[in-house]
Amino acid sequence: MRTIGATVWGRLLALVFSVAALVFAALPAAAHPHVWVTVETTVVYDGGKITGLQHKWTFDDSYTEMAIQGLDANGDGQYSREELAELAKVNIDGLKEFGYFTVAKLGEERVKAKDPVDYYLEYKEGFLSLFFTLPFEQPVLADAPNFNFSVFDESFFIAFDFGKDNPVKLSAGAPAGCSAQIGIPESELEQLKSLNESFGGQLTAGDANAGTGMGYARTVTLGCKKS
Repeated sequence: MRTIGATVWGRLLALVFSVAALVFAALPAAAHPHVWVTVETTVVYDGGKITGLQHKWTFDDSYTEMAIQGLDANGDGQYSREELAELAKVNIDGLKEFGYFTVAKLGEERVKAKDPVDYYLEYKEGFLSLFFTLPFEQPVLADAPNFNFSVFDESFFIAFDFGKDNPVKLSAGAPAGCSAQIGIPESELEQLKSLNESFGGQLTAGDANAGTGMGYARTVTLGCKKS
């Protein structure tokens, strides 16, 4: 029996993103992560230009269990895309004020994105994943120097990190010789080390020097070899 409607749970899920902003305002120095998200991103190319980013965000199992309660409308034990559609829309709407936690730059200049398209939620093997594409307002030349992007929450309420196995892919249409490198800016490395120590190493499960592990922004830099 459905005791809690999809709209209620959708608002609850969206509330997490609002709480993140409040936590950051109250505790700008650091906030302990409450939700963990594994990021996989495909860089979308068309006509020799980067036209947007296609994200897949997979939520941790505890958060997934909470979010899907009451959403199995037909009681078959499965969660179809249709059953999760309202929840997906509510959360895409809620993410807007945070810029979808995605910062793309060409050098120091911000690359603006349009509203997401092709968004949906998928429940698979015990995890909930949000899929959406962020088209850029102005495409970026594939070989433009210093193009990069990050996915992060400054408040650390939500811990974003890229998956372990090939988490950043280039779509069909990417010019030969183009590739993506995941790292962390040297200017932010000392900040990471200090913050990680203050949490007893909990923010990074891997090597702080490499910027690996959950909870800290890593930057993806795109580049193409000159022929």
